[in-house]
Amino acid sequence: MKSKKKSGYSRRTPIVHRASIERRIYFIRGQKVMIDNDLADLYRVTTGTFNQAVRRNMARFPADFMFQLTADEAEILRSQIVISSWGGRRYLPFVFTEQGVAMLSSVLKSDRAIQVNIAIMRAFVKLREILATHKELALRLEVLEKKFLKHDGDIRDVFEAIRALLAAAPAKGSFGYHVPGPQQK
Repeated sequence: MKSKKKSGYSRRTPIVHRASIERRIYFIRGQKVMIDNDLADLYRVTTGTFNQAVRRNMARFPADFMFQLTADEAEILRSQIVISSWGGRRYLPFVFTEQGVAMLSSVLKSDRAIQVNIAIMRAFVKLREILATHKELALRLEVLEKKFLKHDGDIRDVFEAIRALLAAAPAKGSFGYHVPGPQQK
C-alpha cells in the first residue's frame, strides 16, 4: 500500500489567519494595498527574494497592480505602523493592489504561496463586503436623518400651535354643566 503524501497544510486550519492579513492592508492613493515586506513575511521569504522574483516578472505587474511608494508616502506609512520593520532599506517599498497580489500566484509557486494567496484573496473579498455594508448603512442613515429633519419641522409646528392655544386668553364665561352646590338649592 502506498501512503498518500500529506502536504503540511490542513484544509481546516488556515495557514494565515484573516485578521493577520487584514492588519496588513492599507489605503494608499485611494487603493487597498499590501506592502512588499508584509507579503514576503506572509510567504516566509526575505523581502529581497520576494522583490527579485517580482522584478524578474515586471511585465506581469502594471501600475494598477503594483507601484513603488514615494519617500513621503513611505515616511507617513512608517509613522502609522509605529515600529518600523523595514530596517535599513535601500529602496522604497513596493505595494501591491488586490490584482497584484493575485498575479503573485503566477510568480511565487510554492505550496505556502498558493495557500497564502487564497487567504489574502479571501481577506480582500471580506474587506470589500465590509466596506459595501458600511456604505449601505451610511445611505440608510442619511435617509433616516432626512425623514427626521422633515418630522422635526412638523413636530415643531404642532408644538407651536399648542403653545399658541395655551397662550390664548381663557374664555370668560363658564362652560359645561353646572351642578348646584348645597347653597344653591
